[in-house]
Amino acid sequence: MNLSIFSSAVEGIAWRGWLYTAFILHFVFACQFLLLQPLVSALDGQADAAELLDRASHSIKVKRYNEALDDLNAAIEADPKLSEAYLHRASSLRQLCRYQESELSYRKFLELKPGNKAAEKELSQLLQARSALESAISLLDSGEYTKALEYVEKIVLVFSPACSMAKLLKVKLLLATKDYSSAIAESGYILKEDENNLEALLLRGRAYYYLADHDVAMRHYQKGLRLDPEHADLKKAYFGLKNLLKKTKSAEDNLNKGKLRLAVEDYKGAIALDPDHHAHNVHLHLGLCKVSVKLGRGKEALTSCTEALDIDGDLTEALVQRGEAKLLTEDWEGAVDDLKSAAQKSPQDMAVREALMRAEKALKMSKRKDWYKILGISKTASIAEIKRAYKKLALQWHPDKNVDNRDEAENKFREIAAAYEVLSDEEKRTRYDRGEDIDEMGMGGGGGGGFNPFGGGGQQFTFTFDGGFPGGFGGHQGGGFPGGFEFHF
Repeated sequence: MNLSIFSSAVEGIAWRGWLYTAFILHFVFACQFLLLQPLVSALDGQADAAELLDRASHSIKVKRYNEALDDLNAAIEADPKLSEAYLHRASSLRQLCRYQESELSYRKFLELKPGNKAAEKELSQLLQARSALESAISLLDSGEYTKALEYVEKIVLVFSPACSMAKLLKVKLLLATKDYSSAIAESGYILKEDENNLEALLLRGRAYYYLADHDVAMRHYQKGLRLDPEHADLKKAYFGLKNLLKKTKSAEDNLNKGKLRLAVEDYKGAIALDPDHHAHNVHLHLGLCKVSVKLGRGKEALTSCTEALDIDGDLTEALVQRGEAKLLTEDWEGAVDDLKSAAQKSPQDMAVREALMRAEKALKMSKRKDWYKILGISKTASIAEIKRAYKKLALQWHPDKNVDNRDEAENKFREIAAAYEVLSDEEKRTRYDRGEDIDEMGMGGGGGGGFNPFGGGGQQFTFTFDGGFPGGFGGHQGGGFPGGFEFHF
């Protein structure tokens, strides 16, 4: 019995010892979990943050700033005291011209690392870039494109070379300064980074448009509209170009069909669609000039051809057409000058040479007496009309009837007589109309050996009128002349 009691006591002690040991072990494990786990987690977090920072640094080196920002934000969340992550984030945000966020990150870094010269310098650059970008946008709105371009190129894109806003602004400014080739190149760089950038597609299309490369411009607009069919500016550009091409074709078709007045309206309408589209409008102005010349509208033709030459001063055809327009407006010397310039540019073009010869002939004819004008008759006047005009003017300007202004009357009378001598003679009139020189026949108009009814040395000139004068003139044979008669000087 005693042995049994003893054995039970030993078993009880062993059982309690086992329970005590188990309790001690659980206590130790609990302490380890409660006290060591935060330390382990912190160490793991620091390891994760460092890994994220390394990955972000690699992304920054290859200029993948948005990827870098994702890792840097995660690193800062894992370790809010990781100062280097704030500096990298600030720099990446500055590259993308997200200036407000960048400034906050720089200031957070400087809280952790006060007095850091490199960070202070970069923050100063950020502030300069932000100010320059704001100034450039303002200058664009006010039309000061060259100055705005300097701000973008020399400040903004130096401190923020990955700034899409600044790159697109640069393309807009290049378009505004009409540097279309550079605009195409710069927008091309943007599209290499993001081929679906709608604004870059629009701006590049406009650059090709203003170079009159309409097919390429149309392809840019169409690609943008496939990505966003409701993009307002792309729709406007696309349909504007379609309308311009349609109007231009209509004008050319009407010109070829001889529907000249309709062609005039179409050309004017096409020009009005975009007056600044010089590369295309130069051909519209030239077409309008051609039509106006065909219609005999000299002044309108002159204006249109001058517009074309203001755009392209080397456009030979515009020089030729303007020469024709000047012939219509009787600017003989101007016509010769334009056609000479055209002939020098196209010395083998026989049509230009023929036009020049016509202009030179017209200039030569313009410098001789206009006998039709002197008699006050048209170039199609009949012989009877010529005689009536001559009789009327001869009576009006006979020196004996103009004693107070005899010198003027003699000059007038001399011109009237010379005009009548040429125009009343069919052969002489024909030669005169052809522009031939007939000065040797007495058409000099008052100089040298020219015709002179008042010449000295007893020269006699005979006037013959079928109806006679109504009365005599003092100083000569008196009385009326009822029929044909002669009087002498």
